[in-house]
Amino acid sequence: MISALLLLAQGAANPDQTAHTFEFVADRSVMTVSVAGTFNGWNALATPMKSADGRTWRVTIPVTPGRHEYKFVLDGRDWVIDPRARSQDDGNGNINSLIFVFPKGYDVPADINDGTITLSALRHEPKLPYFSVAEGQANVTVRTRRQDVEAVYLKVEGKPEVRLSFASRDDLYDYWVGRTPWNRSTDLKYSFEIRDGAERDVLQSKDGPFVAPKNLMSLTPPKWVEQSVFYQIFPDRFENGNAKNDPEGSLAWDAPPTYWSFHGGDIKGIADRTDHLVKLGVNAIYLNPIFDGPSNHGYETTDYALVAPRYGTNQELIDLTHSLRKQGIRTVLDGVFNHTSTDFKAFADLRQNGPASAYKDWYFVKSWPIRVEENPNYEAWAGFRSMPKVNLKHPAARDYMLKVVQDWQEQADIAGWRLDVANEVEMDFWRAFRKAVKKQNEDRWILGEVWTDASPWLEGDQWDSAMNYQFRDAVVQYVANGRTTSTEFWGSLMRVHFGYGPAVSRNMLNLLSSHDTPRFVTLCEGDAKLALLGAGLQFTWIGAPSIYYGEEIGMEGGRDPDNRRGMVWNNATNENPFLQEYRALATLRRLSPALQSGEPSLIEANDADRTLVFRRGTENQGVTVVVNRSTVDRNVAIPAAGASRAYIDLLSNRVVSVEEDTLSINMPPLSLAVLAEDSAAMRQVRSHVHRARAGEVSLP
Repeated sequence: MISALLLLAQGAANPDQTAHTFEFVADRSVMTVSVAGTFNGWNALATPMKSADGRTWRVTIPVTPGRHEYKFVLDGRDWVIDPRARSQDDGNGNINSLIFVFPKGYDVPADINDGTITLSALRHEPKLPYFSVAEGQANVTVRTRRQDVEAVYLKVEGKPEVRLSFASRDDLYDYWVGRTPWNRSTDLKYSFEIRDGAERDVLQSKDGPFVAPKNLMSLTPPKWVEQSVFYQIFPDRFENGNAKNDPEGSLAWDAPPTYWSFHGGDIKGIADRTDHLVKLGVNAIYLNPIFDGPSNHGYETTDYALVAPRYGTNQELIDLTHSLRKQGIRTVLDGVFNHTSTDFKAFADLRQNGPASAYKDWYFVKSWPIRVEENPNYEAWAGFRSMPKVNLKHPAARDYMLKVVQDWQEQADIAGWRLDVANEVEMDFWRAFRKAVKKQNEDRWILGEVWTDASPWLEGDQWDSAMNYQFRDAVVQYVANGRTTSTEFWGSLMRVHFGYGPAVSRNMLNLLSSHDTPRFVTLCEGDAKLALLGAGLQFTWIGAPSIYYGEEIGMEGGRDPDNRRGMVWNNATNENPFLQEYRALATLRRLSPALQSGEPSLIEANDADRTLVFRRGTENQGVTVVVNRSTVDRNVAIPAAGASRAYIDLLSNRVVSVEEDTLSINMPPLSLAVLAEDSAAMRQVRSHVHRARAGEVSLP
């Protein structure tokens, strides 16, 4: 019988959060202390601490239960661990402190079929990450306590109940997923019944069933993104095509990079190496900042209307975007709107004229005159004096930045924008930004940078996508570090997938490396098999794969600036096994609708053997991905439900026969296979893959 009724308020503050006090005792004189971590998007300004004696600093804030990483930020610049807490490497070469916050009610043990349900753990809302809409289906997720309930049922008015499927598990919770047809002609009213033994609890809103209004805002990203293979270019390090525009004092191309060094890469270098991109199978590039500014990375903009002269001219950038598009490659630019350089015209005027400046409200100045020094007297990104934060609530500042976007879109062939530190910018600015970007072309793409859950920005009125660092973290832990099991890895992937829903997941930017992380092969300690296994997972998982320049030739690099070495073009040969495999993976991805758009489903996660088998499928095509993360050969048996009696590996020459409705394949150590039913069409795909591996341009 139903013995309890759980009521949740739609749109209420997060009911999960509990108060947690952070305390830091300084061993030297400091002016300010804040705490930054996964609970506030690593924002150094978001959570200031207070001190009565200048030595002991405290702050109490609501924190969502679970595992969190954090650091204290001293005087806006020095990031230090908590000496009284456990610490751990985050997989990016950073040592962070750890806390683990338990939800209410977890002091009582839980077990499946014990007839009790921990009500405080139950969670659903008719919005991301618990509700999404795609292709005539409403996708729902329900959260329960880990190993606490027997089953979850979806109840929709006027329809038979649907038993949800268990999807994944983390340290605290289990996640259950399901879907129901919804054509959005009427509001969708629904609730859930949670069952454990004789216990029955109803999960709904405080006013009755949950209601998803028929006009619910939802996100439909540009279709081309899921069909793309991206390539990220750090302009100063890709190729030097014109030595005449090299900055004075530039280092040799192969010299170890420093935080401040220039190496001469430019727009002509990109144009000269377009053939490399075409042969690789790339059809979209993401350029790190290209506009004028004093730094090699470009994240301190001095003039948004001017391409940095060390890279070339405005016309060269315009010509490059049009030339690339003619060759089937779209261009995404990096937009830095959160902050500028100190030489940007508005801030320069502010420094000169003080409170009398027409730009007085463009920034967050704490006192006058402005002091560009350590611990500046104005807000700056992460406390760096060279990056004063822009007040994008101010109409003139906001309108200026939006005009920058519109002007460049009118001149160059720009397919989209990647937004730097986008989680630190006011949401209202992104809403205006979306309108400006999409005004003339709805197909333009908006990619936000955030290292944690991006759901608040992906509801349809701000971004289209986010850099999928959650995917990267899962691959680093499973492949590079070997810390997680196949079941845990699958659970990590599926939590992200169900959190965003199918349509958003298909356009997430899946990366293994970037200018902000150590290179993946370095995290794999130079092990080529491990690195290529990670690449195989990147190209077979839902979301658009992004290659960081040099990954395709096995370039190594630790933390910034080591991860920004000059491209080693001498290694870009047909004999390079990395380049061979990346060409093969990119071509397969480009030719496989199942890998571009197919839903993922688990076939088997074998933790003892360290193997994983999953399917990616559409209505018309499906492939099976087989992974061996172990260091020994494994024979993997897979149920073969179809009529086909033979399968082929699209990445090799293997043909695998079906015997007694079972497909058995021998998997070498640290390997991945992509199996498809044997057919003329699939053999043609495999032929293109093999030709691409040999260095031919093989995409039809």
